[in-house]
Amino acid sequence: MPRLSIVIVTYNSLGQIDACLASLSIHPPSVDHETLIVDNASPDGTPLSVRQRWPHIPVTELSVNLGFAGASNVGIRQTAGELVLLLNPDTTVPAGALDALVASLDARPDTAVVGPRLVDATGRAELSFGAMIGPLAELRQKLLVAGNVRGAPLVGAYVNRLTRRAREVDWVSGACLLVRRADADAVGLLDERYFMYAEDVDFCAAIRARGRKVLFTPDAEIVHVRGQSVASMPRAVEAAYRRSQLAFYGKHHPRWVPLLRAYLKLRQVLPDTEIMPGTPHP
Repeated sequence: MPRLSIVIVTYNSLGQIDACLASLSIHPPSVDHETLIVDNASPDGTPLSVRQRWPHIPVTELSVNLGFAGASNVGIRQTAGELVLLLNPDTTVPAGALDALVASLDARPDTAVVGPRLVDATGRAELSFGAMIGPLAELRQKLLVAGNVRGAPLVGAYVNRLTRRAREVDWVSGACLLVRRADADAVGLLDERYFMYAEDVDFCAAIRARGRKVLFTPDAEIVHVRGQSVASMPRAVEAAYRRSQLAFYGKHHPRWVPLLRAYLKLRQVLPDTEIMPGTPHP
């Protein structure tokens, strides 16, 4: 029985999944573990490539794109470890990173979720945690992320300082999120109304509502290069983000929904209510 289950959701990940799986092969966690790929009906041949290059890694090939939350739930249900790691295909795992992540969780019995420090290929830190989404918190997060991505020196230095200290947070990024299976089961796994975006924030909120902690730790560092599938479908990604935003506010801040819808309509980015099956996950 593996202690750790690594679940990787793919969509058009042909150009990325090999590096991810290679890093896991070169730098595996020391605990007994299993790895499962759940593919969201990729048209680019991702499942076939994984089966050919990594025949020992099982692939669950979905007939339709369920989105990140839905596919992650499939993977969680099909694995058995007491710990579950949700890992994006556009990540690579350095030596010792997963052991540090597991150790951080083991050291905190009151903690259900832990996320690592995420950096890009140049070593620049990503703001991969934050306060519970609300109008002000969301604005602050977007400004910091945008400034960091654009290379604003003061913002970059601030984000670097923020990500150098372990802290209890409201949420950590689903790009690399370690959770105790018992806690994931207790909240009914990820909410599948989120096709992509906000599902990690909502998941952590549900866990915190039960009195459990969410931890960010810089002791584990993961390289996150972000998905090409997102860049290839900017309009679909924007629409999916707005649907998740509306769903999140409808669930957690219902009084803000009319104002949010009016704002999105004014900007001409109010999405339709139907999820497009080809939309990639983040």
